[in-house]
Amino acid sequence: MKFLPSILFILLSLIIAGCSSNGPITRRRSMITKKVDVFGLYIYATDTTGDDKLLHAANILAEYIDDDEDGIPDNPKIFKALIEGRGAIVMRKTDRERIAGRHPEGQGLYDEETVPNAKAQGRFDASLEEVLHMVTDVGWAGAYPSVFGREPGTEISNALDKARGGRFEVVPQRYPDDAWFTYYDETCDYDCQNSEYIYWVLTSILGAQDFPGRYEQIKDEWRLNTRKKVQQGDPAAYELFTNPKFKLPTVPPDGKYRAKTFTIQKYP
Repeated sequence: MKFLPSILFILLSLIIAGCSSNGPITRRRSMITKKVDVFGLYIYATDTTGDDKLLHAANILAEYIDDDEDGIPDNPKIFKALIEGRGAIVMRKTDRERIAGRHPEGQGLYDEETVPNAKAQGRFDASLEEVLHMVTDVGWAGAYPSVFGREPGTEISNALDKARGGRFEVVPQRYPDDAWFTYYDETCDYDCQNSEYIYWVLTSILGAQDFPGRYEQIKDEWRLNTRKKVQQGDPAAYELFTNPKFKLPTVPPDGKYRAKTFTIQKYP
């Protein structure tokens, strides 16, 4: 037991360090206080989320569902899957923020990564990605499981396997040199990789990844950042995403949905 004083000293030092002049490291806890109804789907937000960011995300969701902005969902089958699957988005300020108490579940989106008019600023608006994940995971896969389902063997999964240079259930230490989708996040399993791939393909076809400096930002993960590159480099995916029977988006969302003006409601 001679080492006990040393252990106590170390523990005491750590406690003192944690209570330095900067104060202890804490995670802010917030509450879900507001929501927006988008075609019967909800985006929930904390009190720390800006109203402008919440409304922007609502417009992005509406545009993914109603690409021609006539006020009616483009694909009734996908829309039905979204409603039945209770698709939802949950917004908070940052990834360090924790939501107190019981709260709705849904795809996460942070205020700090939601950027209205992003392209004009030379930035990327992450709501284009996170909102899309919910739409594709719940809506596309629910409506067309053999096509957009994220398990191995579906049409989109077969295209994913080609893009990664093989079928990898676990993220490899190194992707083949001819792969054009090379996501190395080890926490992202096969269905997660599938969701990420769908996002890259669609947004690249729509032109959302084609602006100065963007390729340099993303080339370590995705190399086909324009419509032409996808068409030439990933024809299987291009054919799926441009097949008119699926009625998928044909223009990128800009956060300015024209068929309706959304309003913020109190939650619950």
